[in-house]
Amino acid sequence: MMTEGTNMNAILKIVTITICTLALSSCSVVRGLMADGTDGPDIFSFEQREVDTIANGGVAFHFPVAQKKADWIDSTHFPNSPHRCDHMTYLEAFNKESTTQGLLIIHNDSIVYERYWGDFTPERMATVFSVSKSITSLMCGIAVYDGYIHSIDDPVTNYLPELKTKDPMWEKLTIRHLLDMRSGLDFDDTYDVNWKGLKYLNAMARLNYGHNIMKQIQGLTFRCEPGSDFRYESMTAAILGIVIERASGKRFADYLSEKVWIPLGMEHPALVNIDSRKHDNAHTFGGITLTIKDLAKIGRLYLNNGMWNDKRIVSEDWIRQTVECDTSYHGYHFNWYNINYENIIRPEHSGYYALGIYEQVLYVNPYKNLVMVRIGKHNKGHTSIPLLFEQVSHWWKD
Repeated sequence: MMTEGTNMNAILKIVTITICTLALSSCSVVRGLMADGTDGPDIFSFEQREVDTIANGGVAFHFPVAQKKADWIDSTHFPNSPHRCDHMTYLEAFNKESTTQGLLIIHNDSIVYERYWGDFTPERMATVFSVSKSITSLMCGIAVYDGYIHSIDDPVTNYLPELKTKDPMWEKLTIRHLLDMRSGLDFDDTYDVNWKGLKYLNAMARLNYGHNIMKQIQGLTFRCEPGSDFRYESMTAAILGIVIERASGKRFADYLSEKVWIPLGMEHPALVNIDSRKHDNAHTFGGITLTIKDLAKIGRLYLNNGMWNDKRIVSEDWIRQTVECDTSYHGYHFNWYNINYENIIRPEHSGYYALGIYEQVLYVNPYKNLVMVRIGKHNKGHTSIPLLFEQVSHWWKD
């Protein structure tokens, strides 16, 4: 006869066996836990990952420091500031609260504000997570400009023909669908540990920690027809990265080096996570690691409509399509956000931005000639960083 104690032990044994079975069925989950623990990856997790190097060139571009740094904001326009007359104190207090590591503001091509917290430095690299999607979008535009991709309305099967035999839906999926997160794929960016989301959690772990992304792509199914519904998910950018590689015939890191890192005069080489040395599929959805000033240079490229000094990097039309106001898809278009994502009415002369988890932010405002970059461990503040940057841009002195 089982006592209450022995019955509880039996239940615990069953639960333990179930958990172990689930863990063993997903080596990617186990690898993720071993690599990054229960908190998941942070901005320095790249130090334990397989990476490709994005080489820079021999000549670096440096942003000059503005001669007048004190007059960059009209301090009377701080409606929520506890230090209405001291905008510097307010901005620094906010970023300290939100565990910002680095904050850089560039106006008229000059640095007007630069601050680092803790042991972060201008030379230290950090993974910018989903800001990587926005860089992948840039590379897609460059591949179109170079003629490697005929049209973003091409089906992905033009570049990944092996998918034709997997599901008829693949031939309906276009590059444009990938750029706008309307793939229809049965994939979801979830980090919740619960029975309902276990399938998606396992798939997300496999994407981040698995050793063969293309094999995972080949096993995907569709939840709806491509183009019919928006869902933010990282798999679209992973597929887009492989499309760019197949179209160009170049490794993603090499193509990014050739077309962006060298011509933009990046000060440091960058890194991109890969699934494995054997398969070498880049984590174009969230694995790019770089320095804060080099990220600002991508903002400068967009600010100048695809031109870098006297050299065109990507077409002006690509930039226009990327940044034009679009209230559909939660303000997400071509892997960039406009300010409508913050659920406010789009004001005149607003900016746009790239965003990664823990609020890694690259913000661009062409009307104010502003680029703002934030690298952070977390955002524990009450205000989102993109919204703060948008507010700062409207306080800016013309």
